[in-house]
Amino acid sequence: MEDRIDRLESVVEKIGEAVIATTETVERLAVRIDALVEQVQQQSHQAQVQNHQIQEQNDQIQKQNHQIEQQGFEIFALSDAVQTLAENHDNVLEQLNQVTVVLQHLVATIDDTDSLEP
Repeated sequence: MEDRIDRLESVVEKIGEAVIATTETVERLAVRIDALVEQVQQQSHQAQVQNHQIQEQNDQIQKQNHQIEQQGFEIFALSDAVQTLAENHDNVLEQLNQVTVVLQHLVATIDDTDSLEP
């Protein structure tokens, strides 16, 4: 009977050791899982920060694209204004040429009348 008790004690002792070993293993796994959770949370935070930065860059790019589009419209308007100025300049030059011709005729007429006087 004592032999059975010894064996039972031995079995209970081995079960106790197995429980302790299992508990220690579970505790180590819990620590590793906590570390992994912390790492994943940090990576998630970094990803959120990067996404925010990317969004800000996209917003800046959209603003720059809008500015470029506006500058294109302004260049078109300036080109149109320059073309109008060039056309007006041509008209003014032609009118000046006509005035010059009329003035030359006037001067010639005045010179002719002066030469006719005694």
